[in-house]
Amino acid sequence: MTSRETGEDDLALIVEALPARPPWTARLKRLSPSLALSCLVIALVFTWTLLPQLFTGYSGTEGVPGEQLQPPSAEHVLGTDGLGRDLYARIVYGARYSLSGAFVAVAVGLLFGTLLGLIAGSRGGWLEALIMRLVDSLLAVPSLLLSLSIIVLLGFGTINVAIAVGAVSVARFARLARSEVVRVRRSDYVEAAFGSGGTFWAVLRRHVLPNSLTSVIALAALQFGSAILAISTLGFLGYGAPPPTPEWGLLIAEGRNYLSRAWWLTAAPGLVVVLVVLAADRISKSIQRSGA
Repeated sequence: MTSRETGEDDLALIVEALPARPPWTARLKRLSPSLALSCLVIALVFTWTLLPQLFTGYSGTEGVPGEQLQPPSAEHVLGTDGLGRDLYARIVYGARYSLSGAFVAVAVGLLFGTLLGLIAGSRGGWLEALIMRLVDSLLAVPSLLLSLSIIVLLGFGTINVAIAVGAVSVARFARLARSEVVRVRRSDYVEAAFGSGGTFWAVLRRHVLPNSLTSVIALAALQFGSAILAISTLGFLGYGAPPPTPEWGLLIAEGRNYLSRAWWLTAAPGLVVVLVVLAADRISKSIQRSGA
């Protein structure tokens, strides 16, 4: 028997000894009910964003004369507002504004925060001290106050609010990314990669960065829900999209004028925001546990 045949036999024995990976159906069955429900909620809201016309035949901005403040019924599942607009349709069409704003906010925080944390954790020295003092300064300012300050500079609107929320989250991403990079940087396999002749940027790209991203991605999932909550809060205060845009925070603000006789105008969009935030938080915890 040749050495090649012997090597192939050894490889076959190693492959057979590896534990069989369960099929995707078995992995789906092991999903907890809460995680499955969270994924379903997020998937539904994303579908609202992409194909809102599949879920409602009403307009998100145009009302029907004579149908103002109708209670929930078979025709209007969540009732109508003060202008005769179907509330369910406004929530469905409003998902596009709230979720797109949350995506922009998470992208800003993830990109710039991870970059700052990566530079601080890999370089060290005075550069790390400078970056982390900047991060500490951002964390010392209340989030809402810092968001409002940035909005005053940029102007009102969904995108500007999203950028402001994302800028506030840069410090959180930077601190977490820096700690993960420092942890991975001190690992034996990273030191071995440097010892075998690997360049700084090659080791950083191939070893440090991929093994540091699990916690950062989990934070991004958590920040997605927090961004929706923050954007809705700023929209409620009047800093987001102007009427008649069906942004979720604006829907809650418009409904507070009718709390005594049309409670559903505030309760329904508020419940949607709470469910999406809780679902994102549950998915974030699952990602963090799977990477632990």
